[in-house]
Amino acid sequence: MAEAFTAAALALFLVGMYCIIRKRNLIKIVVGIEIMTAAVNLNFISMAWNGEVADPLAASIVLISIAIAAAIAAFALSLIIKAFKHTGSVDSRKLRRLRW
Repeated sequence: MAEAFTAAALALFLVGMYCIIRKRNLIKIVVGIEIMTAAVNLNFISMAWNGEVADPLAASIVLISIAIAAAIAAFALSLIIKAFKHTGSVDSRKLRRLRW
């Protein structure tokens, strides 16, 4: 059972990595980061699974990780909104042209 969860976590991690590497849309990049975070949390729980129940310490660490990921996603989306107001686009290539 843990092997299936680990395989699913690996697949999710690869999907998230693809989103980060290949996409130019900033929102899709943030979604890719969130998918990778979910994959890491799933892998962490699958490694702490003992057949009947997960280790409570691992579950609490994953809950804290979910809360931190939500805060990071909110912050990243607020930066994307600010960049959209400035450039009129959410394309990451347009942000390279910004000057100080």
